[in-house]
Amino acid sequence: MDQAERLRNIIKANAVLESRPLARVIAVTSGKGGVGKSNTSINLAIQFQKMGKKTIILDADFGLANIEIMFGTVPKHNLCDLIYQGMNIREIITWGPMDVGFISGGSGIAELSNLNKDHLAFIIRNLSELDTIADVIIVDTSAGISDAVLEFLVASEEVLLVTTPEPTSITDSYSLLKSLDRHPDFSSETTTVKLVANKVDNHSQGQILYDKLNAVVSRYLELPLNYLGAVPQDSQLSRAVMQQMPVSIKNPQAKSAAAYAMMAEKLIDREQDQGVPRRGMAAFFSRIISVKKE
Repeated sequence: MDQAERLRNIIKANAVLESRPLARVIAVTSGKGGVGKSNTSINLAIQFQKMGKKTIILDADFGLANIEIMFGTVPKHNLCDLIYQGMNIREIITWGPMDVGFISGGSGIAELSNLNKDHLAFIIRNLSELDTIADVIIVDTSAGISDAVLEFLVASEEVLLVTTPEPTSITDSYSLLKSLDRHPDFSSETTTVKLVANKVDNHSQGQILYDKLNAVVSRYLELPLNYLGAVPQDSQLSRAVMQQMPVSIKNPQAKSAAAYAMMAEKLIDREQDQGVPRRGMAAFFSRIISVKKE
């Protein structure tokens, strides 16, 4: 029995023991750093909370600590404490503004592929507890096209790609999409990709940015790219970042906060009107581990 099959059996066993709703997993990513990826993750989380959707952010950006800096808090624990110290999932969650949950991934995710069957069963069982805590789990990935980033994107049912009008951002976003399209485990039937146009002058520029990128994607890739919305340049957002406070809390009337609210409503409307297939956190991590073992 290979690693992937053992993981499937663990998840099935958990499902038999306890029937539970599955969280909606959304990965937020970008082709390069500095385009507002973590701001997007945090402010969408705040907007989901305002809509009554309990939300947890998993910080999977190993090189940086943007989420905790923007939250103005330092987590006492991370995923390694779950793996090696025997702590449960609830103990490693840090609660930020408006009770948005935050889990620091640290190096813990990379360590999952080295665990034996019994240890994996413990970890997967704990991770599946997130489905009882949260309605939405936002995975804030590293920027770029590393193998680790692609593993997260392949495992997610929804991917939000944050891009700006800068030529380098557009080029790097296309490179990420090309790498994702060529990944052997990627399927557009199980993972949808949506563009967030950030730092634009107005909503028309956001649509133009999407049209420009989508024209190239449609011609050369077999990956459907959808348009979620645009976040305009906003001095209020910059001030909020300097004060380590999400703009959606600091200034809910700001034009950037309104843009995040509109995107959150669009995502939830899609969920209500069409239904979004949910795999939950246990299946999400099992796919990551399976990819690493191949």
